[in-house]
Amino acid sequence: MTTQEVRLCGLLLREHFGEVVEKLGTHLLRSGSQNLRTILHETGMPRDLVKKVLCVLVQNGVCVFNHRGPGRPTNYQANSNKILRILRYPRYIYTAKTLYGDTGELIIEELLQRGEMTMSRTVKTVADRLTQNMEDGQCMDYSEVSSAFCKLVETHFLQRCPPVAGAGKADSAAPATPATQADCYRVPQVTIRGQGKRRLSSEDVDQTIAKKAKMDPEVDTHGDEGIYWQVNFERFHLHFRDQAIISAVANKLDQTSSEIVRTMLRMSEVTTSPTASCTKPLSANEIFRSLPSTYNIARPILDQYLTLLVDDPMEFVGRAGESGGGMFVVNLHKVLANLARATLESIVQERFGSRSARIFRLLLRKRHLEQKQVEDFAMVPAKEAKDMLYMLLSQNLVQLQEIPKTPDFAPSRTFYLYTCNQLPTARMLLQNCYKTVANLIERRLFESKESKRLLEKSQRIEAILASLQASGAEPEQLTEVEEMITAPEKQQLDSLRLHINKLDSAENQVDDTIFILESYISATATS
Repeated sequence: MTTQEVRLCGLLLREHFGEVVEKLGTHLLRSGSQNLRTILHETGMPRDLVKKVLCVLVQNGVCVFNHRGPGRPTNYQANSNKILRILRYPRYIYTAKTLYGDTGELIIEELLQRGEMTMSRTVKTVADRLTQNMEDGQCMDYSEVSSAFCKLVETHFLQRCPPVAGAGKADSAAPATPATQADCYRVPQVTIRGQGKRRLSSEDVDQTIAKKAKMDPEVDTHGDEGIYWQVNFERFHLHFRDQAIISAVANKLDQTSSEIVRTMLRMSEVTTSPTASCTKPLSANEIFRSLPSTYNIARPILDQYLTLLVDDPMEFVGRAGESGGGMFVVNLHKVLANLARATLESIVQERFGSRSARIFRLLLRKRHLEQKQVEDFAMVPAKEAKDMLYMLLSQNLVQLQEIPKTPDFAPSRTFYLYTCNQLPTARMLLQNCYKTVANLIERRLFESKESKRLLEKSQRIEAILASLQASGAEPEQLTEVEEMITAPEKQQLDSLRLHINKLDSAENQVDDTIFILESYISATATS
């Protein structure tokens, strides 16, 4: 756990849960596993408040607890990897919208916001939200939302919550937690019929319904009590990895090649382990039959494309045999390593220029070179090459290795070799990316705080306008309310929103780099 990771985790917790959760979450990240008494002693926070914060962290899956038996204290430990995933929440939601429409988007959004929910409650909440945005007289059926929920489970984007050691849900009548991998994706028989309801305007009616549900909980049973669902982040990450590979093939070769690789990845989605270095072997005949009908690719043309992919230096596809017209695999780990290398080279080029990037690329491929060899191979003048090498050395992007000819380490009898190791460099630049995202979030929070009064005024006026439009107000009334914001204030608001949008966009772009580097480091660890 590095300082930059702790800082970024703290900012993400503050932005999504508030300063109190940030304080306790950061304390757990720095201190490791602790019991309740130690947390109370070291933080000085009230007992009830600490319990509530721990409930929030556990509910959202960013804190785990270890119940070590009767009479022994329960230890709590924050998970930095789960906290860092908060940065990627918009990407998860957008992916669900792309694949499964508005219904899938809202299902993922609800589960991300609440941590874990039952299927019946998720279906009702999403149906109500969709109905709220429909025209009068139209309602969203529960069956449609249930169908989208089942599709997300079938494709493993949703899974059951894992078993909790030594604890269970209060309303669980029977052990409902999954025991095997197959049980994680088994949808229970849920009896839920009806349509989404619009939000009632009368608060008294809402209170009456809430009290009735509280007094008589058996009225609202659907057969899935105690079965809780959560978002399967790893499945989303596999989808992002596949999309990165397909995009790289399209950029390096062409759209047809990317479609062939997409087909191979889709065919081996279920059969390939998440940690496998390559997909299961697929024959050319199978690939040809599985290609979309819109791509009119003849069999000889397919063979040519597969040969092109195998021979490409990026090693997108590998040959695994000759049966069935040839057996082929997608080299997942090799492609991730090449994508990480391209990312490192791009970072060096943006920061230090194209000549420094040429030297960096040369050291990545040749591994060990003397300064004179760097000058010759990179075709860079001696003085410039020396300055660039020292600049890269000062930034820890390259290393200097001394190989003495004699035991006395005399400089005149020592080889000085420049080298570059991709994995440590990727780890270092990943920490720089964490620092960059933290700086962007702090800047965005500062900008919002500086214009807090103006933003609150704008929100109040927007609420008034929405209320007037719903009640059928005259255009003159709407214009009068809109004029409550002066021209300079409107200009300041537009400038602020533009600036915040740029910061959000920069966060997303840095997160793309973070994902590539994290995937490469993780793949190297499991190789």
